Amino acid sequence: MAQSLSFTVKRHAPEFVKPSKPTPHTIKLLSDVDDQDGLRFQIPIIQFYKYDPNMKGKDPVDVIRKALSKTLVFYYPFAGRLREVHARKVIVDCNDEGVLFIEADADVTLEEFGDALQPPFPCLDELLYDVPGSSDVINTPILLIQVTRLKCGGFIFAIRLNHIISDATGLVQFMKAVGEISRGMNIPSISPVWRRELLNARDPPRVTCTHREYEQVPDTKGTIVHLDDMVHRSFFFGPTELSALRPQFPSHLQQQSRFEIITACLWRCRTIALQPETDEEVRIICIYNARGKFNPPLPKGYYGNAFAFPVAISTAGKLIENPLGYALDLIKKAKADVTEEYMHSMADLMVIKGRPHFTSVRMYLVSDVTHVGLRDVDFGWGKAVYGGPAHGGVGVVPGLASFYIPFKNAKGEEGLVIPVCLPNQAMKRFVKELDSLLKNNITLPTNGGLKSSFIISSL
Repeated sequence: MAQSLSFTVKRHAPEFVKPSKPTPHTIKLLSDVDDQDGLRFQIPIIQFYKYDPNMKGKDPVDVIRKALSKTLVFYYPFAGRLREVHARKVIVDCNDEGVLFIEADADVTLEEFGDALQPPFPCLDELLYDVPGSSDVINTPILLIQVTRLKCGGFIFAIRLNHIISDATGLVQFMKAVGEISRGMNIPSISPVWRRELLNARDPPRVTCTHREYEQVPDTKGTIVHLDDMVHRSFFFGPTELSALRPQFPSHLQQQSRFEIITACLWRCRTIALQPETDEEVRIICIYNARGKFNPPLPKGYYGNAFAFPVAISTAGKLIENPLGYALDLIKKAKADVTEEYMHSMADLMVIKGRPHFTSVRMYLVSDVTHVGLRDVDFGWGKAVYGGPAHGGVGVVPGLASFYIPFKNAKGEEGLVIPVCLPNQAMKRFVKELDSLLKNNITLPTNGGLKSSFIISSL
């Protein structure tokens, strides 16, 4: 990534794109998993596409705008507005007001971004413009989309989703539908399914599982990470990095999943970097897609939020002093807690407790989007060169989240790119700890350059 890259984006006035045909004007209820406090934020996604000579003469802005309008006939709740009613319940007013759409041009080529496209992206605010008055969760457009043409003939598709209405799996289902209609299909290959009542609280609600992720923990020692002096960096984990990490686990854990190996390392490195007192509890939440846990399964095409926030908890002292296998075992146990009963219990807790936010005190959240399929979204110009979250740290409490994003580095190695947000001095300590785990395989950037390929971008 060219660290000093700057460019100019010329935007047209934002417009509303509405369904191309009449759709039902109705009220739709969200599930009790959808409208919890921890999902009341906007999540930005960005996709980079190369020029394709086979599409010569076709304008990506025009193609996508028209396909979007047709797709909204099937996904008409996205064209409505969220309203909050009694007991903080959120509903969708399906009123065809439309989604926000911005046409733009940038005086930059895809090549100028460099070989390695990963967050944080330069001039992101210009590529996904925050239209004044649009970023609130209630009574605003549910989607904001900006398509920016590049000088090379490629383009950037950026989208901001109101997380209450869908998770990443649901959003990608919608984006792929826009892609299919862009490429000439008349109807999406997967029909959207609402059925939000499947994840509603039971009657009467009853909490049957332990949900320590929603504990109300007092921040008695002022250890919530503050956004002052926050640094954003991305880290690449490919075959070389994994082969350096696995031997540091006990032999019976060395073949655990890539997610579990990396997550255990990041949790401990981040905890060391933030320097909590040894008796303080630290937490890691691993976003878990629970679609496969239901019997019968959730219907194909369901595009609501269907994931849990299982949490692993340790005192900082035990996490730091124990071998890495200790952290991995805690993470595995937390993931194993998620069952169909766990999801129903979580929905019940939302109703009983007033839709609480998961605790953010000494908490780190990780979300693996490698299997979601963002890079596979094709509007006619082929798959995205990069497709994924626009930056790390998004959420109701910014700065706490990292995404695991599929990525191919400049060497052609497939792996993950992981954005991390930390205060400046903590980031230096984090890099030092990670460096020691990776046997000195990474080096901080100097004079805008890199001594190795591990830390690949920073702003």
